[in-house]
Amino acid sequence: MLKKYFFYLIRWQLSTPILALCMYYMTFNVTTKTILANLIGGLIFFWVDRYIFKTAIFSALWEIKEEIVCVDCGQVSKGYRLVKTKNYDRLEDKHPEFRCEACSKKKLDKLKEKGIQV
Repeated sequence: MLKKYFFYLIRWQLSTPILALCMYYMTFNVTTKTILANLIGGLIFFWVDRYIFKTAIFSALWEIKEEIVCVDCGQVSKGYRLVKTKNYDRLEDKHPEFRCEACSKKKLDKLKEKGIQV
């Protein structure tokens, strides 16, 4: 997340020259210049922001709960479930399956074998 934030701060600074050039070269009033500069910036930086916030810079999203019954072995322990990665999404899962740490590692290995990027 820190890496995304760093790229976003750089991107934010890159919008300054666009605003400055529009304010300097356009012959409209200040309000119109500002609106046009923001529209131009939006046309450019929409794609940059989309790249920054859509790329898989982040790690996998996990949900962790205390005192669950593992769906694989039945052990009562801290439970883990993989919720979301680049090509795996269980955010809307109505019946989430939690596993103990050992079974979670086994399940993760199976997902990796299927090509899920974690």
